[in-house]
Amino acid sequence: MSTSTIRGGSQAAKYIQEQLAGQQRYLHKSAALGIEHVLRDELAETWQECSQPDWDGYEALPVIWDTYQHARRFLLALPLGTWLPSIGAEPDGHITLEWHLAPRRTLSVSIAPDELLHYAALLGPARTCGTEPFFDEVPERILDLIRDVYTC
Repeated sequence: MSTSTIRGGSQAAKYIQEQLAGQQRYLHKSAALGIEHVLRDELAETWQECSQPDWDGYEALPVIWDTYQHARRFLLALPLGTWLPSIGAEPDGHITLEWHLAPRRTLSVSIAPDELLHYAALLGPARTCGTEPFFDEVPERILDLIRDVYTC
């Protein structure tokens, strides 16, 4: 469960929210469960390499700071134990996250600066694609697709 799914206005609810968020941050730092190394290394490196116009030599748009921040928030919102994606950039300035098991078992999520998540998946003979808004929680549709990539 994501800490952002707990709702309540009481002092007790706020205290529980803060405690869960602190524990989740702690677990994200662990080498086995967390994604801190992905954020620190792969995501930051991708942003640094692709933050200038024409970063690919073919007139690619730069990955802007807002897009980097949205990708960071998306990765931190993944439930603990979720398979981690490879990270790249697209010529349109989006950051792409990819979960890949085989040529016909792959999911690509493109993170746009406007906080939209564009996804496309190949799951055996089936194809699916769509767009979901990102409001600090990974949409269930995308979590289901991540699971489907690794479940035959």
